[in-house]
Amino acid sequence: MISSTPIQTSQPVAVILLSGGLDSTTVLAMAREQGFAACTLAVDYGQRHRAELDAAAAVSKALGAIEHRVVRMDLRSIGGSALTDDIEVPDAAAIDPDQPSIPITYVPARNTILLGLALGYAEVMNASDLFIGVNNVDYSGYPDCRPEFINAFASLANLATRAGVEGLRYRIHTPLISLGKDEIVRQGLALGVDYAMTVSCYQADEAGRACGRCDSCVLRREGFERAGIADPTRYAV
Repeated sequence: MISSTPIQTSQPVAVILLSGGLDSTTVLAMAREQGFAACTLAVDYGQRHRAELDAAAAVSKALGAIEHRVVRMDLRSIGGSALTDDIEVPDAAAIDPDQPSIPITYVPARNTILLGLALGYAEVMNASDLFIGVNNVDYSGYPDCRPEFINAFASLANLATRAGVEGLRYRIHTPLISLGKDEIVRQGLALGVDYAMTVSCYQADEAGRACGRCDSCVLRREGFERAGIADPTRYAV
């Protein structure tokens, strides 16, 4: 049985969406550095592998979160994405940068759903701060990573909850939204993040080893290269 009693702590409590990848792990480290007691939330939504969920649990413990929860839901029943359907994950080399479009790895409404779950968790924990690792610089062009979406969701959060109606003001923190991947890597390393623990690949194997070919892998590898840092990612080949 999961307790719904707010955690008693002298620190302000924040809910951090944690996928187990590079970005969300950095966000957790940043929230902790800012003095928040972190409640981390991972979502098992039917993605291709469980390695990122295992990584999220390990990262949450390593970075001192006071609680880690996993919500299970089945976005495969909706499909429409290479991450939740029987659609091949494209290699990054197959994406034409001169013809930008939203790639098939976009999961319909994913960040709306994830933030909605985090909002519910925050309301139960009496937490007014939510952190999410969206990025609008080195990213795959997903529409739910843009500042406009985050601002709209923050307005919704304060309109659609009992806590918001009663005067609690929710804040959606997006500390990575305007950073390049190399800047994210540098900030995480300065905070002691061990990126070898993280899994970013769209199609990692059961051991968490990355394919090295998908868009997420390429963006991650280029970030380490630009930062001048050895890439600690474990690759399958």
